[in-house]
Amino acid sequence: MLKSGAFALIDSVKRQGVKHLFGYPGGAILPVYDEIYKAEHRGDFKHILVRHEQAAVHAADGYARATGQVGVCVATSGPGATNLVTGIATAQMDSIPLVVITGQVPSYAIGTDAFQETDIFGITLPIVKHSYVVRRPEDIARIVAEAFHIAGTGRPGPVLIDIPKDIAQQEFEYIPKLEVKLRGYHEQTLPPDIAIAVSKSIELIRQAHRPLLYVGGGAIIANAFAEIKELAERFQIPVTTTLMGKGIFDENHSLALGMLGMHGSAYANYAVQGCDLLIAVGARFDDRVTGRLDKFAPEAKVIHIDIDPAEVGKNRLPEVPIVGDVRQVVTALLNVTAYKEEIKTKTWLDQISLWKEDYPLLAPHYPDTLSPQEVIYEFGKQAPNAFFTTDVGQHQMWAAQFLKNTPRHWISSAGLGTMGYGMPAAMGVKVAFPGDQVICISGDASFQMNLQELATLAQYDIKVKIVIINNGWQGMVRQWQEAFYDERYASSNMEVGMPDFVKLADAFGVQGMLITHEDDLQAAVAEILASDRPVLADFRVKKNENCYPMVAPGKSNSEMVGLPEPKRIRSALERELGLGTR
Repeated sequence: MLKSGAFALIDSVKRQGVKHLFGYPGGAILPVYDEIYKAEHRGDFKHILVRHEQAAVHAADGYARATGQVGVCVATSGPGATNLVTGIATAQMDSIPLVVITGQVPSYAIGTDAFQETDIFGITLPIVKHSYVVRRPEDIARIVAEAFHIAGTGRPGPVLIDIPKDIAQQEFEYIPKLEVKLRGYHEQTLPPDIAIAVSKSIELIRQAHRPLLYVGGGAIIANAFAEIKELAERFQIPVTTTLMGKGIFDENHSLALGMLGMHGSAYANYAVQGCDLLIAVGARFDDRVTGRLDKFAPEAKVIHIDIDPAEVGKNRLPEVPIVGDVRQVVTALLNVTAYKEEIKTKTWLDQISLWKEDYPLLAPHYPDTLSPQEVIYEFGKQAPNAFFTTDVGQHQMWAAQFLKNTPRHWISSAGLGTMGYGMPAAMGVKVAFPGDQVICISGDASFQMNLQELATLAQYDIKVKIVIINNGWQGMVRQWQEAFYDERYASSNMEVGMPDFVKLADAFGVQGMLITHEDDLQAAVAEILASDRPVLADFRVKKNENCYPMVAPGKSNSEMVGLPEPKRIRSALERELGLGTR
């Protein structure tokens, strides 16, 4: 049957099981939007019109993180495409599966500096997993099938499809295609020497007296929740996670240490510095995790499990490297061990319990103003099963410290640290799970990066709850200027020009709330969560509160600042490892 390239594109996307698209139209992409219009009216899927293309890619990103499926966004050529770049880089850094569709000027005009022409293929080449420029309409069905397969398999990532306007308009004999045959692209599952690697790993685990599981976002991508839990419990191994790994392990579990790294818990950082075996699962030894790399886990042998061979040994050479699907590798480890293994970790776990007692994460209380930690803790207390998205800064780190998240319910820009990510990502999550509570923890500076998306919330009645931790600063910038730049607060104060957020919400048709007193906190949180509308809540918190613990740049994870002085004498193990403040 004769169909246009635009029809082939949208039909092929529908055949991948896509239920939602996020996007913004423009001249070069209009043939595609005409088909989106028709498909929506047929009930094939729903399109969400954002107010800025960056929000489209962040919304698709949040959708993908929460569902584990490939997110899809659409934009036009030129500025529409370039507005996607930050979101594409965000997804690439955090290994999020996206298919990004951009319009392009007609193929015969490419290279002529035509109106709204940009080489989005070239611009995004370093920040995508793969890219296509459609040259023939006959290739569209194959390209879409390949794009979804590449985006969602192996180490996931964004895939770009750039379609010239004339190709989208051209009619041809359309034949749907779902089968994928990609020469040279192989999904890594288990390595051929898995039996040897498993044997070496189990030997190291059985010999270890101070093992530690260090788990990253790769384990979440692999859906290895049950397997990680079983491995930890079988050998009684404590578990610490990266910012991307939050939610992989029940943070209320006795073996849970929460997040490690620059703003991780003290007990997680001491554990990684004192362990004799580090089992890195789907983690990449990022600088915000390791601190000074040559002093990271200095006593430990390393087992490194990751699906991407480029990550294994990149920053730390492991004794046992295993390149493969995290879930399948951990299952292989479990299959050759007994349910009742000899446990050698009691002394180690007792030491960690002492660190938990000495250095707990506490939300301070201030009589005259709100504590940002208290606000975040209260939301976690009243909505323990909610999806939480965040922007970037102090509020992100406090949220990571004080929220206890279930699998895929923590949605945050980790690798790129993208301000303005939180609200669009929350929109994507809420579209995917309309019956679930979705809360965006933002800062007054971050929120203003994409505040126009309040209009999208209002148009589609997307009942996201936005919590602004408002201290009138770019909080983390101010903290660093205080600590490292002799309190020269260059361009970090946001009070002058700050909008009245309640009036702003009202202007967009969203419920606005202002909370300034601790006495009102519990009731305000309950009201926000009970509201049947999108809510923008402005919490005025202590202005100069800092986020601790903190590992300064160039320091090891054992050199944290902002810790209380413990009341006890250091243990023999602490003295041996050089840990603790006494």
